[in-house]
Amino acid sequence: MTTLSKPFLEIPRRNAEERPVEERIRDYNKTAKEMTQEQVVEQAKRCMNCGVPFCHNYGCPLLNVIPEINHAVSRGQWHKALDLLLDTSPFPEFTGIVKDGDSGTNREIEHRVIETGYENGWVRPNLPLVRTNKRVAVIGSGPSGLSCAEYLNRAGINVTVYEVAEHVGGFMRYGIPDFRLPKTVVERRVELMKAAGVRFEMNVRIGKDISPEYLLRGNDAIVLCCGSRAPRDLKVPGRELSGIHFAVDYLTQQNRINGGEIFEFDETKCAKDKHVVVIGGGDTGANCIGTAIRQGAADVMQIEIMPNAPMKRAADNPWPEWPRIFKESASHKEGCSRKWNINTLEAIGENGKVKALRCSEIEWLRGEDGRMYNVPKKDGEFILQADLVLLAMGFVGHAIPEIVSAFNLRTDERGCIFRDSTGMTSAKGVYIAGDCATGQSLVVRAITDGKHVANGIIRTLLN
Repeated sequence: MTTLSKPFLEIPRRNAEERPVEERIRDYNKTAKEMTQEQVVEQAKRCMNCGVPFCHNYGCPLLNVIPEINHAVSRGQWHKALDLLLDTSPFPEFTGIVKDGDSGTNREIEHRVIETGYENGWVRPNLPLVRTNKRVAVIGSGPSGLSCAEYLNRAGINVTVYEVAEHVGGFMRYGIPDFRLPKTVVERRVELMKAAGVRFEMNVRIGKDISPEYLLRGNDAIVLCCGSRAPRDLKVPGRELSGIHFAVDYLTQQNRINGGEIFEFDETKCAKDKHVVVIGGGDTGANCIGTAIRQGAADVMQIEIMPNAPMKRAADNPWPEWPRIFKESASHKEGCSRKWNINTLEAIGENGKVKALRCSEIEWLRGEDGRMYNVPKKDGEFILQADLVLLAMGFVGHAIPEIVSAFNLRTDERGCIFRDSTGMTSAKGVYIAGDCATGQSLVVRAITDGKHVANGIIRTLLN
């Protein structure tokens, strides 16, 4: 057996392979193939002797001890690696699939560690040592809500999670396609939480089925984990035309179909035989692309107002900073055209349905104040054929004004809800966590914030 003196330099990075395009676009099964234990061990060895291990305090919001986990994996100590991982991360099966990586293959390693744990029966419900008489209601079952509920329950607090949808998972369930995150992964974890004592109430809309005031009277605290669900809109002439949809509304319909839910199907949210234009980049835009291709779109075009990023890191963007580089997802590789520096000016319709977009090429300039602004290019206007337009331009805040009003929660000039260092709002006993508080972010950050707020509640209720 050859001993490597500098494995980080001598072992090449290896990502999980993807299923062939012609095969995967025919179904909604996971795109990535499973890496073997042997392949993951080799990648873990690659981390050994790293001179700058920022991954555990700079790159991981959960503060996972990544070097120690990878060291255990490199020696084949899978149970030890699992114990180290679960000590800081409540749901590594989520983050081991949906988080991004850079120089290391921590996502793949994390995924194999937790799956090995499930395969060997090492992952068990986290039963509390002592059950108290304290009660907390968690509103929303996305990553922050599940994380908050998990840690509250571990402390012996009685937790009920309320969800407006038919299934648990929030954005992970309805905003991320099955080919990226199989819903069986979420369901498996939810069953463990139920076995540990967490209660879930589905199809409940707070403010309609149950009043916020009633929840607060029956609980020692409530936590708003409702996400950042107000999407950024496209304010152009023709926006009212049929066939223009917010990305999450479009993705939700297909996820509900895949989940076997019964509802009224909206044909205008189906891409079959249509010319599809996705406005906006990011993961949500890529999710729309992959879904549209699987639905049988005639063609898919993605346009972005921002410039294309460089292929490699610029001098002012060194590792371990977040890489501002060109990104191509698995969905882009399935047959999608892309244009950058494009501004949408108008939606053009026929008989009330969208048929095209009038767009303009732009260029970005820097003003005297240092801020960037764009101007249209001369003779840069063009028409894009479009039977389905999907708006994936991000989110602008929470979508719970009725709850904010019911509790008279303090907000700033942008509508962001105030909270203190423990997560409590201006209303005593009312907390917020996740994207609802921080704005749109990563799944791992939502999980981290749910954990932080749960700890704040535990200190208040049990000390």
